Amino acid sequence: MVTTSEQSGGGRERGERRVGLEGAFMRERHVIDAFKLLTAPVVLACMAYFNAWNDVAAWLYLGLHGTYGMLWVAKSRIFPDRQWEKPLGLFRAALLVTGLSLYWLGGVLVCARHVGAPGPLVAVTVALFGVGVFLHFAADMQKHVALELRPGQLIDDKLFARLRNPNYLGELLIYGSFALLSQHWAPWAVLAFAFAIEWLPNMIRKDRSLSRYPGFAQYRQRSGMLTPWA
Repeated sequence: MVTTSEQSGGGRERGERRVGLEGAFMRERHVIDAFKLLTAPVVLACMAYFNAWNDVAAWLYLGLHGTYGMLWVAKSRIFPDRQWEKPLGLFRAALLVTGLSLYWLGGVLVCARHVGAPGPLVAVTVALFGVGVFLHFAADMQKHVALELRPGQLIDDKLFARLRNPNYLGELLIYGSFALLSQHWAPWAVLAFAFAIEWLPNMIRKDRSLSRYPGFAQYRQRSGMLTPWA
C-alpha cells in the first residue's frame, strides 16, 4: 500500500526514517510477513478440522490465499515497502494481529460451510485474483523502481497515470476474490472495515502530502483515487 512518504520519496524524509529505525527490534513488516506465511498452514488446519479435503472451494481458497501470502513475503524481500519498516508499538501490534487474523475469516467459512464452488463463481474468483495480483505487485514494483531512480519526483505515469492508488485497487480485488469465494457476508464486512479505517485514510493523507508538488493539481484532475474515474 502506498502512503505519503513512499510516493514522494524525498531524500531528507528517507534519511529521517532510517535514523528513526536504527535499533528497532520489531517492525511492522515482521508481523505482516509472519501472518502472510502462516496463511497456507492455517487454511490447511481448517481443512483438516472441518474435514474439507473433498471441497473444491477449500482447495481453491488454499491455492489463492496461500499463494498470495507467499508472493507478499517475496515482495517484502525483493522490493520492500518502507511503510512497513516503522517500529512496532504495542497498540499497533495488537491492531495488526487482529486485522490480519480477520483476513482468514473467508477461509474458515469456506472450510466450515462446505458450500462448494460453482463453475462461474470459480471463473470470476480467479479473474479478480489475477487482475488484483497484477495491479498490486506491478504498481509496487513501479513505485519501488521510481523511488530508486528518480527520488523526489511525483509518480504519475504508467499504472499511476489515471489511477493514484493502483496497488490499493489490486489489493481490494484480491481480498474481494476471497470474500466472493466464501459466499458469505462476513468477509465483505471485514474488507469494508479495513478499507474504512486503514486504506481510505492512507489514500487521503497521501493526496494531502503530494499536493505540495507543482503538477499534482493537474494529475489529480486526470486521475482517480481508487478507479480511473473517481
